[in-house]
Amino acid sequence: MSVTAKKRRDGRMVYEVRLRDASGHEYSRTFLTRKEATAFETNERSARYSGTWIDPRRAEVSFGELARTWLQRNPAKRQSGLAREESILRNHIYPRLETRPLGSLTPADVQDLVRVWSEKLSPRSVKRQYGVLTAILNFAVASDVIVRSPARGVRLPTVTARPRPVLSASELSALAQALESLGGSGLMVYMGAVLGLRWGECAGLRVKHFNSLERTVTISTQRTRGLGGRMVEQAPKSEAGRRTLALPEALMGRLAAHMARREITGADEDAYLFVGPQGGPLEYSGFREHQWLKARAAVGKDDLEFHDLRRTNATAMVQAGVDMKTAQVRLGHSDPRLTLGIYAQATTAADRAAADALAERLMSDADEPARPEADAG
Repeated sequence: MSVTAKKRRDGRMVYEVRLRDASGHEYSRTFLTRKEATAFETNERSARYSGTWIDPRRAEVSFGELARTWLQRNPAKRQSGLAREESILRNHIYPRLETRPLGSLTPADVQDLVRVWSEKLSPRSVKRQYGVLTAILNFAVASDVIVRSPARGVRLPTVTARPRPVLSASELSALAQALESLGGSGLMVYMGAVLGLRWGECAGLRVKHFNSLERTVTISTQRTRGLGGRMVEQAPKSEAGRRTLALPEALMGRLAAHMARREITGADEDAYLFVGPQGGPLEYSGFREHQWLKARAAVGKDDLEFHDLRRTNATAMVQAGVDMKTAQVRLGHSDPRLTLGIYAQATTAADRAAADALAERLMSDADEPARPEADAG
């Protein structure tokens, strides 16, 4: 038996368990009752024999220390992803868990944190933050720091899909004009809505990406926020994101007018198509705060995000009868289900047209139901 009774200075009795790990190093734990000490010793020896033993001292590492290791562990992780996860940790998880030993966390602690988040944030935001938390706790299990993740049996708020704005041609025109009046470029609106480009893809466009003879644009880079909020330039996150798109004649005309105003030509290959107020590359926070938020308010679209222009693009392609494969390629999706499930939103007009088309195809020869005769009176 490795349980030893000891008397503290205050006169209380405690029970110390002394054991050795697989490498022969001694470790100990102290308990207030002999029953707890004996149970601990039994569990430790049982885990040793079954091959599931984890050094309990490893669970003393703080959540913050392990989280920082997890952040840097995946060399394939993109700067934008690192920045997003670091922001979630710093703003929403570290304030409550950074200094907590991992072994001290319980499912009740995790559930309480989710409750606190749910009081201020949307269900979608809570789910995103919970995903970061569970990834770190699963990493702790995989690294033999803790035996089981405390993120189990946790109830999350229900995420309900909400329709996003899909703009009409007149609304796009008004938004483009509003953006121009604020020192931005209305062409960005059409790059998002007509080509389905993300904000970062628009910000990364240079003159050399356009082929005026072929009327195409090649998407091969994008500007995104990295660690510390600084902008970084990198390739699209998937092979599908690297794509060459045909440009309609109307968009080519707007592009030529935009370049003329900027006083750049095809010879200025490395010049950015869109720049900030000082002429440098676009910065997301400045664009959003000083141009986008004000432009969308000016046209009465206070919940509109730049990404909604991609939804407008996808929905328009579906309504125009563009085949699924072409729509998928133009949007840079690796999975066609993203194209339909996330972006393509049916409108009332499209739904009515679909109903009428189905009736014409399937009911044209159907007998008319007998109409009740009017009373002769």
